[in-house]
Amino acid sequence: MERSERQLYADPVILSRTSTYQRIVLTQANGDVRLFLNGNLQFSSRDEYRYHEALVHPGLAAVAAPRRALVLGGGDGLAVREILKDNRVEQVTLVDLDPLVTELFTAHEALAALNDHALRSPRVTVVNADAFVWLEEHADRYDFIVVDFPDPSNYSLGKLYTTTFYRRLAAHLTAGGVVAIQSTSPLAAREAFWCIVATVRDVGLHAAPYHAAIPSFGEWGFVLASREPLQAPDRFPAALRYLTPAIARSLFEFPADMDAVPVEVNRLNNQILVQYHTDGWSRYAR
Repeated sequence: MERSERQLYADPVILSRTSTYQRIVLTQANGDVRLFLNGNLQFSSRDEYRYHEALVHPGLAAVAAPRRALVLGGGDGLAVREILKDNRVEQVTLVDLDPLVTELFTAHEALAALNDHALRSPRVTVVNADAFVWLEEHADRYDFIVVDFPDPSNYSLGKLYTTTFYRRLAAHLTAGGVVAIQSTSPLAAREAFWCIVATVRDVGLHAAPYHAAIPSFGEWGFVLASREPLQAPDRFPAALRYLTPAIARSLFEFPADMDAVPVEVNRLNNQILVQYHTDGWSRYAR
């Protein structure tokens, strides 16, 4: 790695690779491992459990019989790790674009340890493909789907938050199934967050927005999508470090500075979400 690139990171770089799709950098200091893709922080090992428990368990626990799960994005295997804590799940398919990311988090011992070697589990199948295309080419249905893509900071990513994409998701959802969607920060990018909520509802799905405090990122938002309104779950797997039924219920309450605002729906031909996201983070950074 060039010295100038090393200076971008506060902690020592322990691994750097360039794949066909992105620059992958991992840093480590005082036991904290951080993953950066194209310079953007993806997780800190100190608090990623908060993010991934909040992403996975409220939706997964709301499914009566979740036998089959699908994860789109999340090539680090951390969301898969959380799904595997639920013994009702028999099979998990992970679809991630970058084979180098899934290879590192499967075969590199220190990185695989972060996801409890989830990608080596016989219950898990890893597919390297473009999720937008993969959904169109496959017909399987799933009881639980996790959408864990990077924020919609450009038009290539923005297509993964459109009505077109959410219709494809809905076609893969079983009757009682639930989708959990990473949905950026409702504090830093408020309009972008509520645009995702509005876009999910526009395709005929119920949307239940919620948020959690992640120290490395601040307030972070998620959306549960389903065919019918969801009931708050009353139990989670015993091994969780953050989430309880009482905490989960509180995540669905929004204070005034993060509450809903008027927004447009994000369609493939306009991708208004990218502008909302860019404007929101620019204002927040000032």
